[in-house]
Amino acid sequence: MRQWYKHGDQYYVIHKQIKIDNFSDKNGVLNMEMVKECRDFLLNVDHVLRNETHFMFVETIQEAEIIEADDREN
Repeated sequence: MRQWYKHGDQYYVIHKQIKIDNFSDKNGVLNMEMVKECRDFLLNVDHVLRNETHFMFVETIQEAEIIEADDREN
């Protein structure tokens, strides 16, 4: 089952969570380039969120748009 996450007014599907420590070197310096590469590697992931312990690689759920019905359908 997929996990959903709400951040502000936006909803996301969480594809993968990875501990922040996995992107730090031995001195504790965070390598954001590795985070970006991981995001780009994962299918359907278009955004990265962060909580206290993990980076969350997520897919943005787009809001539905109402499209007017074609008159030919009546």
